[in-house]
Amino acid sequence: MARAKTTRILYAAGDLDYAVPPGDTLRELLEEKGMTQRELAERVGLSPKHVNQLIHGLVRLTPEVAESLERVVGTPARLWNRLEADYQSTRARLRSVRDLEQHIEWLKELPVSELVKRKVLPEEPKDKVARVEQLLAFFAIASVDVWRELYERPAACAFRKSKAQDSKLGPLATWLRLGEIEAQQIRCATFDAAALSRTIPELRALTVLPPDEFRPRLREICSSSGVAVVFVEEVRGARVSGVTRKIGTKRVIQLSLRYRTDDQLWFSFFHEVHHVLNGDDEIRIEIAGRTGTDDPKEAEADRFAADTLIPPRHASRLAGLTSKDAIRAFAEEIGIAPGIVTGRLQREFPRRWPYRNGNDLKRKLDMTAPS
Repeated sequence: MARAKTTRILYAAGDLDYAVPPGDTLRELLEEKGMTQRELAERVGLSPKHVNQLIHGLVRLTPEVAESLERVVGTPARLWNRLEADYQSTRARLRSVRDLEQHIEWLKELPVSELVKRKVLPEEPKDKVARVEQLLAFFAIASVDVWRELYERPAACAFRKSKAQDSKLGPLATWLRLGEIEAQQIRCATFDAAALSRTIPELRALTVLPPDEFRPRLREICSSSGVAVVFVEEVRGARVSGVTRKIGTKRVIQLSLRYRTDDQLWFSFFHEVHHVLNGDDEIRIEIAGRTGTDDPKEAEADRFAADTLIPPRHASRLAGLTSKDAIRAFAEEIGIAPGIVTGRLQREFPRRWPYRNGNDLKRKLDMTAPS
């Protein structure tokens, strides 16, 4: 499972509610020395107004002024520079907190408790401003407005094309980000569509293996062609089965194992492979349970997946499979898992093979299995 780095120190709204300008220190020094602001102004070559503004934090204490103050009051310039830097940093931080407070409602859109449970977010601090900051760090973005720009458009496109209504943006964006984090950790060769195409028979042969064997091998084969394959457990509310996209120079196939059966996994995988092979660099989000699509690219990807798993020359025999033993024999003959054959029969011959009939032939997939 992908995990974001959470060692960064995240602040709560109550940590500090004011910024101390270096002018406070300057005022104290003047009092100790019995020096007036006007006298200081004359000695450093500034106007009395400018000195007064320095003391009240209304103008920056520049490195040049810091050098002058070192000569006049004896405090090292590096100290003045550090005080000014700390002051400006604290002011920026407080402005950021005020901005974050305007986006607390955003938390309602995101699966915060699930991310804490997955140890992606820390349990503490729990105050809402800190949670907003943690989530911005998780998504690696500067603001909630940027988050909406990055995720709303591709998600809306996916929802429209899939005719899905139940998938929610927050959980979907979270699931996508978890996959991005994991994909960044996979080293890939330069993308080569021809090389990926040549590996399809080898990839298809993996369908007969258990997850702890096929998952590392699947990643190895695909990464050698420039494709990172990641398995990220579905986030509740996302209702997504898979996605393809380009991240940096690599192509990424992300799978949720939503139904946790081998037939669904392999169909989704080869569906996504088709998008990658076709040079489709735009993000493609496959919403689970889609009832139809107006996008010919999705229909082509479905056909590619079906024909890759059970080639047309063998598919003509599906109608004659009337028993589980026949399914097992057929699957062994063509070199795929029997659960994949069962899934195809359930879709094409639902009266003979209702969804409860033959499900024992499908391999259940465990997300906690090593990958």
